[in-house]
Amino acid sequence: MNEIESAEPVTVGARPLRPAEVVAVARGGARVRLAPEAIDRVRHGRKIIEALAGDPQPHYGVSTGFGALATRHIPLALRAQLQVSLIRSHAAGSGPEVEKEVTRALMLLRLATLATGHTGAREQTVSAYAALLNSGITPVVPEYGSLGCSGDLAPLAHCALALMGEGVVRDASGQEMPTAQALAGAGLEPVVLREKEGLALINGTDGMLGMLLLAITDLRHLLKVADITAAMSVEAQLGTDAAFAADLMELRPHPGQAKAGANITRLVSGSAIMASHRGPECTRVQDAYSLRCAPQVAGAARDTVDHAELVASRELASAIDNPVITDDGRVESNGNFHGAPLGYVLDFLAIVAADVASISERRTDRFLDVARSHGLSAFLAGDPGVDSGHMIAQYTQAAIVSELKRLAVPASVDSIPSSAMQEDHVSMGWSAARKLRRSIDGLTRVLAIELLTAARGLEQRAPLSPAAATGAVVSALRETVAGSGPDRFLAPEIDAAVRFVRAGSAVRAAESVTGPLA
Repeated sequence: MNEIESAEPVTVGARPLRPAEVVAVARGGARVRLAPEAIDRVRHGRKIIEALAGDPQPHYGVSTGFGALATRHIPLALRAQLQVSLIRSHAAGSGPEVEKEVTRALMLLRLATLATGHTGAREQTVSAYAALLNSGITPVVPEYGSLGCSGDLAPLAHCALALMGEGVVRDASGQEMPTAQALAGAGLEPVVLREKEGLALINGTDGMLGMLLLAITDLRHLLKVADITAAMSVEAQLGTDAAFAADLMELRPHPGQAKAGANITRLVSGSAIMASHRGPECTRVQDAYSLRCAPQVAGAARDTVDHAELVASRELASAIDNPVITDDGRVESNGNFHGAPLGYVLDFLAIVAADVASISERRTDRFLDVARSHGLSAFLAGDPGVDSGHMIAQYTQAAIVSELKRLAVPASVDSIPSSAMQEDHVSMGWSAARKLRRSIDGLTRVLAIELLTAARGLEQRAPLSPAAATGAVVSALRETVAGSGPDRFLAPEIDAAVRFVRAGSAVRAAESVTGPLA
């Protein structure tokens, strides 16, 4: 059996999952195990559903159709087929395949809800879902299909289809193949769904939540990078760190602002470049906003991420299904599958990504203009006129920032009625999550270009030395990207800088001097 190896499995069902655990399973391939108390809850919930299975009274999802077809009473002999038909019909996605980490995240989060016992799924179905995750088999989930209401129906249906042994998956090596072949290779048996289980497998906000948790993780890292690149830009452009003093930060007591201001101060500490213009001969009273207001922007971004994580923590403690089994044994229809809480913060984070990228691009642009760069060469070129330096790197930044502004337009204010007007208001939270992933990729690239540019700017201040922390970042970057000189093919160097940022190398280099950044 080809299984993912992990030293420490994530336990599902003992308590709400932590964000780091979701990331470990989604990105790190960590295994999962069901807590014994979760199995007990699952068995209890299933007894309630089985007691209703033969009831002549209609119960949504057990003995009725779905959505606008809920008025159809389904006879006993067709109720198993009802669940199978639900999955086959709802696995109707289209478009490119979503990333493996997204699919694994949504599967883990659906498993967590199944483990609450509030869905009525059988023990063998829940265990089979966990085994599917542990096998490394990943259902092929198309990008389009979820409206973010009634849950992420189509994406989750593609995963449920794989549990049934149908559809297309990728095995642990990443090879695409029919699901039946992959299950056989992993020693797994397809699941034959029973009453209520089809709904239990698809009626959740798990895709939206999974992408939110991954985005929060990425943004926390990128906001440290933003402080690093801001510090490098302030230093190389002969700015001042006086505006970041702790007592000034305290006059406007936003916690994120204080963290960003402290980070930048620590990063430029001991800089000979900064010291060179601290004397009375310096006539600059204050820096441009893109330098001076870096803590205010990156700080507000941090506080927004904190709010998003609060929402995510509440979602991690939730059991999303419809109908749901209550603690006192009722089976009730509800609207907890509506993705509005997630859609709002996903859109909010897209605004954050766009604005942090925007201020980064403005700092980069200042390096390239001799009227504003305080003695640096035009466009940081080796031989301006013969060489163009970073002129077009800034164009690339500008193009990305323009795209990020378009991606910041909220998806959650849109709604297209569906299911014959039964589902007449939807969240579009899945769409908000998908565009946020593109926004985070764009922000990564913009910060990488600022870092690449600022490194060249710092080198042009020689023989003055940068701070130990910013100097460590430049030195680490130079292991993969050459320094100043005649024009070279620039795209590979930008790509290398993007990998440098994405892999955490910039933060590790800075923190080797400063200690952990906030």
